[in-house]
Amino acid sequence: MEPVTVATLKNFDALKSVPDEQLQWLIANCEERILPEGTVFIKPDQPMAGPHFIIDGEFYAFIMQNGSKRELGTFGVGNITGYLPFSRGKTASVYMKAQGDVRILTFPTERIREMIKDQFELTQALVHVMSNRVREFTAFQQQNEKMMALGKLSAGLTHELNNPASAIVRDSVSLREHLRLEPETFKKIIAIQMDCTQVDAVNDELFRVLAETERPKLSLKEKTKREEELGDWFNDLEVEDAYDLAENFVDFNFKVADLENFKKHIPDAFLSPVFGWINTLLVTEKMVEDIQESSRRIAELVKSVKTFTHMDRGADKEYADIHIGIRNTLTMLGYRKKKGNITLVEDYDLNLPPVKALIGELNQVWTNLIDNAFDAMELNGKGTLTIKTEKDKEFVQVSIIDDGPGIPEDIRSRVFDPFFTTKEMGKGTGMGLEVVQRIVNQHKGSIKIKSVPGHTEFIVCFPING
Repeated sequence: MEPVTVATLKNFDALKSVPDEQLQWLIANCEERILPEGTVFIKPDQPMAGPHFIIDGEFYAFIMQNGSKRELGTFGVGNITGYLPFSRGKTASVYMKAQGDVRILTFPTERIREMIKDQFELTQALVHVMSNRVREFTAFQQQNEKMMALGKLSAGLTHELNNPASAIVRDSVSLREHLRLEPETFKKIIAIQMDCTQVDAVNDELFRVLAETERPKLSLKEKTKREEELGDWFNDLEVEDAYDLAENFVDFNFKVADLENFKKHIPDAFLSPVFGWINTLLVTEKMVEDIQESSRRIAELVKSVKTFTHMDRGADKEYADIHIGIRNTLTMLGYRKKKGNITLVEDYDLNLPPVKALIGELNQVWTNLIDNAFDAMELNGKGTLTIKTEKDKEFVQVSIIDDGPGIPEDIRSRVFDPFFTTKEMGKGTGMGLEVVQRIVNQHKGSIKIKSVPGHTEFIVCFPING
């Protein structure tokens, strides 16, 4: 095995510009070790040692989430890991395991002060490694959290868009089949002999009823009773398909008095074809209404996504009504509310002034906190989510409250730590609340937790004027 030389260390990108004598000093003061394949070299919560310089082989880094391994990447020849000068982290947060035999140089951590005092360029190079590590870790966190947020958004949209999209397809097919039956209706209409005055009266009466957009919500009992009344009325006059017609007429809020008004203008011989023709119009009207409602729902969802992501705006802070973002977040997560049998209580101070903030970033905060609340209440099979907004001097305060089991005191202080999660593998990255805290700090705000069994409250507070 070739000895480690200054030339060996010059192959490390981070050490290229370090003077030779400092690299020679580093070699002289390091311990060389070979770690056999499978060695778990670093473990979470153990004191950090090093720095370690990887000469041959590679480690792979991972974390454990609820008994499952989540790989973070590999570190091979030319990488520097472990403790670095001026690092504030004293304990490891990941596992590092040898893939094949790994040869390393380890500098004794207790002599870091000596390095800082006497080896300026070497120290500077290692501090640069640390700043790169922080930047890469932050980028990794942000990317992972964005992918999780995108997953939540996609799941929500899939559920929310599926129903109206399916309804449009279903109604359009039904409408086409319905319109193909029109020639038969047309034949019956042609045989009707009514004068213009009678036709105008029937049309006027029809559009008077259709113009009533505020149709009362009938209970099942009320609806059944009215269908029977109309069905009996049609049946007494020998109108074809009396009880099928009655069902459609009740949907459009027709009453017996309305049918009597029509009857005044229609010769008895033509009651059946005229009411059959009106029924055909009502069925068509209902299908078009359903298609319009489904289309409106899709348009609303697309608008909510656009507002939620703030994709049509710049990246600067701007003044906006904070409630728009919260409501759009609730729209995005609407499927979770239904699935979890959740009651929503919105206690908003609607006199709050517009808040200067990065609206898209804040929506990420609401998404994580509300989604976590839904997860917490999932165990009970139901729950109440309360969202409260209020003004506190020059600050806006948003409280997100769930009635789930609560956060145990022993883990409450750790919920904002990177990679900490109590969720099963695939459900959480353990970075949601860390990202929430970072975004809140970015807005010069604070986030607090109050939690007892049956009541957990996340309180986000930040300045109104940014």
